[in-house]
Amino acid sequence: MASQWMKKFSRLAVKCILRFVQLCTHALLWIFYHGSGEQMPPIKDLLLLDTATALALKIRSQKVTSVQVMEVFISRIKEINPILNCVVDERFEAALEEAKEVDKLIQSGTKTSAEIEKETPFLGVPFSTKDCLQVKGLCHTAGLYCRKDVRAAGDAAAIAAMRKAGAIPLALTNVSEVCMWWESNNTVHGRTSNPYNTHHIVGGSSGGEACLQAAAGSAFGIGSDIGGSIRMPAFFNGIFGHKPSKGIVSNHGQYPEPVGEQDSFLGIGPMCRFATDLVPVLRIISGKKADLLNLDEKVDVRKLKFYYMEHDGGSHLVSPVDGEIKDALRKVVTYLDKAYGIKAQKICLGKLRLSTAIWMAKMKVKGSPPFSEQLANCKGAVNVYLELLKWFLCISKHTFIGLATAITEDFGVEYGSDKHVYLLDQCRQLADELQDILGTDGVFLYPTHPTPAPYHNEPLVKPFNFSYTAIVNVLGLPATHCPLGLTRDGLPVGIQVIGSLNKDRHTLAVAVELEKAFGGWVPPSIKV
Repeated sequence: MASQWMKKFSRLAVKCILRFVQLCTHALLWIFYHGSGEQMPPIKDLLLLDTATALALKIRSQKVTSVQVMEVFISRIKEINPILNCVVDERFEAALEEAKEVDKLIQSGTKTSAEIEKETPFLGVPFSTKDCLQVKGLCHTAGLYCRKDVRAAGDAAAIAAMRKAGAIPLALTNVSEVCMWWESNNTVHGRTSNPYNTHHIVGGSSGGEACLQAAAGSAFGIGSDIGGSIRMPAFFNGIFGHKPSKGIVSNHGQYPEPVGEQDSFLGIGPMCRFATDLVPVLRIISGKKADLLNLDEKVDVRKLKFYYMEHDGGSHLVSPVDGEIKDALRKVVTYLDKAYGIKAQKICLGKLRLSTAIWMAKMKVKGSPPFSEQLANCKGAVNVYLELLKWFLCISKHTFIGLATAITEDFGVEYGSDKHVYLLDQCRQLADELQDILGTDGVFLYPTHPTPAPYHNEPLVKPFNFSYTAIVNVLGLPATHCPLGLTRDGLPVGIQVIGSLNKDRHTLAVAVELEKAFGGWVPPSIKV
């Protein structure tokens, strides 16, 4: 009995110490960063406020030209990038030439508008993606300095699919080092800042992409997500982001490459300002596997069953869920009741407290290179302690968090150990429990992240806050982040909607419903 009390006391002590450190750090950063930072230039052209599908319709019906659309987005990127540093490479000239060819094709009349819509539904529409997905001719660094001169020889599968659908790649966006941290900062391209407050982070690793979307610099984007890398940035930047069911979208052309079972955790998906663009983009990048999702099947939100949790049950390694995020979730529950008489059921999944530990255990797979090797582009391994010394001397080509990750990796659960086996079993049990609850017509409302976008560097004292998204990856389920307005401080908040395997259409339908009810994306404050 005494030993149990000691364990409880030690856990409480650790939680209190961590919370104290986090509060002190937040206070210091508030003093240092107080204010809203540099604000965004105004959106001058209404084409920037169109959905991607609306732009495609206007182009093929000759309401506007593809060149006009391309020039508008290029101009917007040139305005915002000096402030945000979200775009790290571009193909403006090539994109304009391709847009001219699109306009010639449409003006020739060789194909009807209906034929164009069927064969190339996004003809002439510009899009962007992150610097870990191959875009032929653009840099392919994944934020790793030793890859700074690497150029993509071809397109990633998802990018090739979008090209085939007529969309035109325009820009490449910033990521975290090796795409394994939730602030987009690296020694190749630097740090990206949040358009709602430039003192705050954009998330990672698809942080530059979410930032560009939020600032209306691209019609839509493609991101990737192995622990929340689509949904966290979407949350911090107030846009929609979808992590598909496992195995639906090809990961070919992604760096770093997932190993073994990690391939089922990694999901490539759409990042959009408008919920209506999620399904059309997902349908294209899913290829033949889109049939598994039945995306054309109409979803009646009134017939779905809703479940929710306001927090993970109290993990002592994770920040408490912010009150304004809880309020946003409760507003959704209230809306469902008042609008449709849907009584969302509050549930308790105790194993969610183990989300961080489960994700880390599942990421341990045979053949996966240690992080010290990934920092060396899998050509040998870096001496992390020497690099850490160099970092303190400001001469290292790696980020502090990259080196810290390599050092702490050795202290994690050992592959095949009793603890590893236990955590894998907990994951299986959690998956079964959640599947039993959701069935074939249920969705689960859950915080995407416990706090609004932190200040730059603040994630260093909140390293495990990614657990709210990470657990969904190892469960293999679809999840859509939905923006729900801004906090009193002007930062985005929202929730993620999680569905049963291959029931992506349910979470996407809920996203459209919540956009109608709560307004979706809110443009960042502008210069006055």
